[in-house]
Amino acid sequence: MKITDVKPFVVDCFRTNFVFVKIYTDEGITGVGEGTLEYKEKAFLGALEHIKEYLVGKNPLNVEQHFHNIYRDAYWRGGSVLMSALSAVEMALWDILGKYLNVPVYQLLGGKVNDKVRIYVNGWFAGAREPEEFAEKAKQAVKRGVTAMKWDPFGKSYLDISNEALDKALRCVAAVREAVGNKVDLLIEGHGRFNIPTGIKIAKELEQFKPMFFEEPTPPDSLEALKAVRDKSPVAISAGERLYTRWDYRRFFDIMPADYIQPDISHAGGIMELKKIAAEAECRYIPFAPHNPSGPVANAATLQLAANTPNFCILEIMYSDVEWRKDITNEKLEYKDGYITIPDRAGLGIEINENECLKHPYKPHTLRHYDGTLTDIRPAKTEFYF
Repeated sequence: MKITDVKPFVVDCFRTNFVFVKIYTDEGITGVGEGTLEYKEKAFLGALEHIKEYLVGKNPLNVEQHFHNIYRDAYWRGGSVLMSALSAVEMALWDILGKYLNVPVYQLLGGKVNDKVRIYVNGWFAGAREPEEFAEKAKQAVKRGVTAMKWDPFGKSYLDISNEALDKALRCVAAVREAVGNKVDLLIEGHGRFNIPTGIKIAKELEQFKPMFFEEPTPPDSLEALKAVRDKSPVAISAGERLYTRWDYRRFFDIMPADYIQPDISHAGGIMELKKIAAEAECRYIPFAPHNPSGPVANAATLQLAANTPNFCILEIMYSDVEWRKDITNEKLEYKDGYITIPDRAGLGIEINENECLKHPYKPHTLRHYDGTLTDIRPAKTEFYF
């Protein structure tokens, strides 16, 4: 079997653009992957063109060999752009291998240790501004069976936070906690935007609400800053979505700056790279909680990995999405009581509809974190997909 083509499909999804990759072979078996790289999609496409030059004509079944060669031959290694393109390609190669052998990818990794995985939802708060609005949306999410939810209550603060902004953030967390009770886990997002003293101050204030974790309190550029917050935080710290390989994670494991790791399958190297990172974490008794706010293909790939990972803890998933998400793939998720069942279809268990993808072409989007529109991540009309 030989690879004949590698094509990207960039699909507008309001908050950003999904970036899918499809690999074609001379035997008619295709594979799909995802490397959704928010706000840098054009850079992704350039990296993919270079990878395509290497892949065409190769045997797609040699997944590890291709990952090794592409990474080795990139003189400017690592980083979000190359690794997102390589992650998408790696997923697609596993998809081909699973279809070729007619087994789900988790079977190729050693089989299941989890039949279902617990999830927490992101995006449940879309459009909320005031604590009361967050509380009402949290109640609605719980009615739909949600048992864990994450959000960033910190407005547009960066590095520091005023007493007024912090008070409002704490009122928001308090309102949500009161609305959902103690049986629902709350996960507080920092989006990597505070300095050390501010991160510590916020962590101490959050303790009263018993959060599962406080995510990315400091920018990703300094693991030492993250560790400084963790050392004085009374609540668990999570991080790692902007570390891109096991080599990036080596430093993380050396200094232990967080209690949970959150690598992203779309950016950190794909399925096998995350499995290796998770195994390193397992040796240190660190729970594996993958970052997963992207599209349906990344979600499918992460579910395959979660099935096979002993120290898997909880998986992020978006609460709702654009109406056309149901059209661009054949995604089918079984959700019950806060868990998603692992699919048993061959490969990643998902296909993209090329024609439907082309109906929603690339649109430029910008980061909302610092302009006061952080919660505007969904259009007025959305659909639940699980």
